[in-house]
Amino acid sequence: MKKKTENRKPLIYYYAIVMIVLTLFNIFVAPVLMEKKVSQVDYGTFMRMIEERNVGSVQLESEKIVFTDRDNKQVYATNPLDDPGLVNRLYEAGATFSGNVDRRLSPLASSIVTFFLPMLVFIALGQYFGKRLIEQAGGKNAMTFGLGKSNAKIYVESTEGISFDDVAGADEAKESLAEVVDYLHNPKKYSEVGASMPKGILLVGPPGTGKTMLAKAVAGEAKVPFFSISGSEFVEMFVGMGAAKVRDLFKQANEKAPCIVFIDEIDAIGQKRGGRIGGNDEREQTLNQLLTEMDGFETNTGVMILAATNRPETLDPALTRPGRFDRIVPVELPDINGREAILRVHAKKVNLDDDVDLRFIAKMAAGASGAELANMINEAALSAVRNGRKTISQSDLEESIETVIAGQQKKNTVLSEREKRIVAYHEIGHALVAAKQTHSAPVQKITIIPRTSGALGYTMQVDEGDKYLLTKKEIENKIATYTGGRAAEEIVFSEVTTGASNDIEQATKLARAMITRYGMNDEFGMVAFETVNNPYLGSDTSLSCSPETQKEIDKKVVEVVKEQHNKARRILEENREKLDELAEYLYEKETISGEEFMRILGDEAD
Repeated sequence: MKKKTENRKPLIYYYAIVMIVLTLFNIFVAPVLMEKKVSQVDYGTFMRMIEERNVGSVQLESEKIVFTDRDNKQVYATNPLDDPGLVNRLYEAGATFSGNVDRRLSPLASSIVTFFLPMLVFIALGQYFGKRLIEQAGGKNAMTFGLGKSNAKIYVESTEGISFDDVAGADEAKESLAEVVDYLHNPKKYSEVGASMPKGILLVGPPGTGKTMLAKAVAGEAKVPFFSISGSEFVEMFVGMGAAKVRDLFKQANEKAPCIVFIDEIDAIGQKRGGRIGGNDEREQTLNQLLTEMDGFETNTGVMILAATNRPETLDPALTRPGRFDRIVPVELPDINGREAILRVHAKKVNLDDDVDLRFIAKMAAGASGAELANMINEAALSAVRNGRKTISQSDLEESIETVIAGQQKKNTVLSEREKRIVAYHEIGHALVAAKQTHSAPVQKITIIPRTSGALGYTMQVDEGDKYLLTKKEIENKIATYTGGRAAEEIVFSEVTTGASNDIEQATKLARAMITRYGMNDEFGMVAFETVNNPYLGSDTSLSCSPETQKEIDKKVVEVVKEQHNKARRILEENREKLDELAEYLYEKETISGEEFMRILGDEAD
């Protein structure tokens, strides 16, 4: 899409120029006016200066006498006394009685020069430029045209615009939005049946899943003007400016109908009202104006509102009710087929070897978003350049996944022989426990090369396909696999290290979820004690139970982890010879594949 640009400068631009002029005035001009200050002296000093012939000019007043020295460098003032011979002495001393005398400005004059006069100049210039801008704007209100004007970027049809073919991995979302495109092309087809399109469509999903790209693809397919603005751009310091921007945006949209208005990160202005300490009146006024404008839309006007957020649970119910945002379109993380399609879209931009298996890469990148997959392709291309090749190999893509997940290899980090051996046993402990359990994902790669994320090594497991359900046995096996590294350290070295910190965290999280969310505990049964917050932004949880129940939950969590830890120890003790052999091999090679691991292990998982 191509963006239109305007050369018209806002009113605030000219206000800024005036403020700069006033600042320079106060810095350079005002000090000059105030440079010579009056020194108050007694009458005796005045008489002594006359006798010394050190008086230049004198201003005789009823309330004071103002005079200067011979060089007119300093101004003095003294109180007058009854002195009949003063004039004769001044004449004999060579002083002058007429002419201007430099003196300090009075408080009133100082206020006029330094405050009121600049303010009048500021107001006059503001009115002058404001009238000119209002004339150029066709009589619009100055606040609406300047501070209250919408900052939406306007795009029009362009051969470089994206289409649905450029967006992969979101087939359900594209299907919902394709209906919008068809409506914008053929509104009569819908009006004849009596159907009307939703006033607003809300795209929700995790970051990086392509919500903004989908909105642009809709505009590219429909070939209509596309207004794009972020929710945060409506929030202003001055109360009422955000609402003015909303009014201006919808006015422009009505003028250019049919068109699409896209509000990104709408949660910036659409959060629930009331019940919050320190509420933002400006944000709430902006939201109220948005609700009013959406209510004012007539059906089939040709203006479609799209919005995106990754925090739908924070939106005000009045915003998401039917009649405003009628349709909510989830844009979830892609499945294995979606990941493969996304990889193929981005692979068109790079040179791949003929033997690259994108399906296998999609399996390895389970849980990755579209943005992460695009980054993986780019990291693979950079890896190929670093290695002096013009095409991307399978190894480049596999390394790019590890780079995105665990960071770059830390080639300058040198572990001591003992630390390296501990890490080797730790990682083989994970892999061996996983291989000896049923329903565990196959081991794909084991490495003890440190990464920039802080990991000294890791074991990669790759499922054959996406899993949407986990049984209790599968979760317990995962916990046992997490504890396998610590169990190997205990068996071989009879001591433990800090290397298992992340494993402990993951094992504890799974064990707690079994009890508080999944109902996988016989004592508590099907009772939920934990609530998931922000499902698209980290899935933070909060407990909702009594302190006594929380204490019991903690005990059950410890029991589950201990039980699986003991199981991992039993597996490793029963396979101690293979543990030593595999750890020694990994110690020498530093990185081994899943095939090498299974060959040395000598059998398949039970």
